[in-house]
Amino acid sequence: MISSRFLRIALVLGLLSAIGPFAIDMYLPALPEIGSSLGAGIGPVQMSLTAFFISLGVGQLLYGPVSDMVGRKPPLYFGLGLFALASIGCALATDIQTLIALRFVQGLGAAAGMAIPRAVVRDLHTGNDAARLMSLLMLVFSVSPILAPLAGSAVIALAGWRGVFWAVTLAAAAGLALMAATLRETRPAEERVESSLGSALAAYWLLLRDGHFLGLVFIGAFAMAGFFTYLANSSFVMIDHYGLSPTLYSLAFGINAAAFFGAAQLNGVLCERFGIVRVVKASVSACGVVMLAMFLYYLAGGDRLAVLIALYFIASAFMGFVIPTTAVLALEEHGAIAGTASALMGTLQMLTGAVAMSVVGLFTDGRPLPMVSGMAAGALIALVLCWFTLGGRRPQAYAAR
Repeated sequence: MISSRFLRIALVLGLLSAIGPFAIDMYLPALPEIGSSLGAGIGPVQMSLTAFFISLGVGQLLYGPVSDMVGRKPPLYFGLGLFALASIGCALATDIQTLIALRFVQGLGAAAGMAIPRAVVRDLHTGNDAARLMSLLMLVFSVSPILAPLAGSAVIALAGWRGVFWAVTLAAAAGLALMAATLRETRPAEERVESSLGSALAAYWLLLRDGHFLGLVFIGAFAMAGFFTYLANSSFVMIDHYGLSPTLYSLAFGINAAAFFGAAQLNGVLCERFGIVRVVKASVSACGVVMLAMFLYYLAGGDRLAVLIALYFIASAFMGFVIPTTAVLALEEHGAIAGTASALMGTLQMLTGAVAMSVVGLFTDGRPLPMVSGMAAGALIALVLCWFTLGGRRPQAYAAR
């Protein structure tokens, strides 16, 4: 039975984590209108999105060590405050150059909500309880790709593209109030004594030499890379190639997201019964098999939309087992530097996803095969990394968890 306190923590951490993705997903429907309003071409308008992605990834490297040094809440306050101020600036921007610069600053603020909540989970729990809390956090977080584009479209219809930035400003203010009222500090002062800039650099060096940690991070990264590839290409494939309306496409996208976070809620039960490592290995293997089947189907000339939706629904469910649990295992042995470890994890996973999108983009032609090839490649690389990382003796340390 999950306690009300457990649910409350998951809700707060999930909402804090979702502010950054909301600022991405709500923003997407506004891109054409921004170009018209500011007299900018497609390239500069897209650069405002790229700038946010870059700072969202790199910013996590800063917040993680700082949260180990001063506690979790102060950098969260700073990050959300910076995000809110930059959002106001974006709403008032009169040229594309100013918007790009402020989007970069906005991403730096949002990075706090990406890196620190995972560290809070590690502060509070390990093992199966951590897997359960991480899965609940992912449940809240995963609502973003379903609701944010629809919410963004509604806001734009009522208040124009600038209304999107006023909306995310209000979301940041709500996050600040919610955090102040309900989230206690989880990094006590006595645990911060030995944290400093030098220790942060030493921690990053330690993590970069830890093959087990990196293996777990990249299992999750390549599983997510398949989703990033789908995110970047599915609208062209489903709307232009298969002829779906934007509404039907949104429903198809939402079905896959629901499979992901719905399956994730079973992690606690499955990990208690079978162990975290077994759940990860079985889920990565199953996801790889499903994605390989999808790739072979399209390679052989198949072209039915129902096959794409059905197989990716299954693969998304297995990813719901993989991503929260690999994060728990990666942080398991690094509790003393959980903020730094969480930050490095987030940065590496976002950069991996961005590279995957860029590579697949070189071959994109609007048909399903290039997209499916990238999705399958991510799943199969994750499978190889899984068996190298979790196939040895070290995972026995988790056997009882």
